[in-house]
Amino acid sequence: MAKPKAKKNTGHGGSTIALNKKARFEYALEDRLQAGLALEGWEVKSLRAGKIQLVDSYILLKGGEAFLLGAHISPLPTASTHIQPDPARTRKLLLHREEIDKLIGAVERKGYSLIPTAMFWSKGRAKLEIALAKGKKAHDKRATLKERDWQRDKQRILKHG
Repeated sequence: MAKPKAKKNTGHGGSTIALNKKARFEYALEDRLQAGLALEGWEVKSLRAGKIQLVDSYILLKGGEAFLLGAHISPLPTASTHIQPDPARTRKLLLHREEIDKLIGAVERKGYSLIPTAMFWSKGRAKLEIALAKGKKAHDKRATLKERDWQRDKQRILKHG
């Protein structure tokens, strides 16, 4: 009998579907919140198979609503034959009005960007973790790389020392 796959648990309370590792390198992440997504049936099936890419995706606020752009959900070959799946379609995010108002204020007045950092399951529903972020400058990215290298070297020294 096959063993069930171990669920990767992050701090979200569910199992992780996808992470956007590039976001932590490209942006200084500040405030985070969870959002639901309006998905089609074939998209949910693809998410269960882990066929999503968040690398170049971002969130657009328009008309008092939030939308996920640039996320690529690859359709499964067994997807229904009567629909034409669009892997890169714009998906609506489900947020409370107060949250959207707060995000609009931060993006328009303070110059923040909205970046998806992770997607995970919560009580059988796909959720997206989004972060208010400021873009890093080139020297900040170099500092991040330097810090990462130093941490790796420190672990190596402690292990062999």
